[in-house]
Amino acid sequence: MDEVKITIIGAGVVGLAIAAELSLEHEDIVVLEKHEKFGQETSSRNSEIIHSGIYYPPNSLKAKLCVEGARLIYEYCEAHSIPYSKLGKLIIATNESELTNLKELYNTGIQNGAKGLRLIEKDEINKMEPNVNAVAALYSPSTGIINSHSLMSQLYRFANAFGVLFSFNTEVDFIERNKDGYVMGIKNNGYKFFSPIVINSAGLFADYVAGLVGIDIDRTDYRLSYCKGSYFSYAGKSPIKMLVYPVPDKDLTGLGIHATLDLGGRLRFGPDTEYVDAIDYRIDAGKRGLFYETAKKYIEGLDKEALNPDMAGIRSKIKGDGIKDFVIKHEVDKGMEGFINLIGIESPGLTASLSIAKHVKNIVDREIRTLSH
Repeated sequence: MDEVKITIIGAGVVGLAIAAELSLEHEDIVVLEKHEKFGQETSSRNSEIIHSGIYYPPNSLKAKLCVEGARLIYEYCEAHSIPYSKLGKLIIATNESELTNLKELYNTGIQNGAKGLRLIEKDEINKMEPNVNAVAALYSPSTGIINSHSLMSQLYRFANAFGVLFSFNTEVDFIERNKDGYVMGIKNNGYKFFSPIVINSAGLFADYVAGLVGIDIDRTDYRLSYCKGSYFSYAGKSPIKMLVYPVPDKDLTGLGIHATLDLGGRLRFGPDTEYVDAIDYRIDAGKRGLFYETAKKYIEGLDKEALNPDMAGIRSKIKGDGIKDFVIKHEVDKGMEGFINLIGIESPGLTASLSIAKHVKNIVDREIRTLSH
């Protein structure tokens, strides 16, 4: 039976980042991807924001990896000429009742180490964004936007150049634990190979992959929900110059229908939050009214007819109440040495991708040292 030292399942932005990071020191790495190209799902269907680390509970993986990841991703963009723009962001309170939540966000961001945060009042908001309707705002100057495809392309080229083998149109449907590692089976062709280290970075299907190896995904709280988010683009001239977000839901189910700009200056609103049973990227054009009514509360002068269905994405949310952290876990306690799960890697997964990769590499390095003794 063929053997591969390290197998990564999934070639989204996180899988690509892990492959690139590991390739610096390790050989014999394969990335298995069920689609014909990398980054075909969540990684290419999002707001393309570089977050600063405001939203996430202090000391959580999301907080630590987001703050570190933002620094790393800006450095990486500079080093590899990847298009980005540090536009800045306003999280706005449209009435007095939202001020407490806004201050809590500020305090959380400061604890997490987010850079340059300031609470500002109406006069300063009007100078920055005359068309924004807000009584106060949290200003984050280090929040930006990125061309996520350019980032993924660079990570792919780098990993490829350092010897990582990418196998597209390759779906895993069998994983069996033996005393030395894992027998991996590929759907449709019956091919099997052996790998002592397996990294599950399968995104929307990470719970399915975890189940293949024998993990009870309900008992471990690994089961995922599909949270669909639709976007509407704005055909007219944008009335704003930076990113504008409402105060988010308490449980971070979503960050609210926010206003973002792409690198060409095109304005887009979204995503909304809609739990679905299956992956479906169709957009309900009938949501235009809802998007308009939401957006006009905080941005003046919008034309409803200029809103057009743009795209939809799916977020992989761990089921259950409350704010869920990333799961990045070496499953040693389940008797699965060498199996590393990444579950519920939703926002800020893009921002955190490079720091997640370093985190996973530390786990892999420790495991390889253990295997060599």
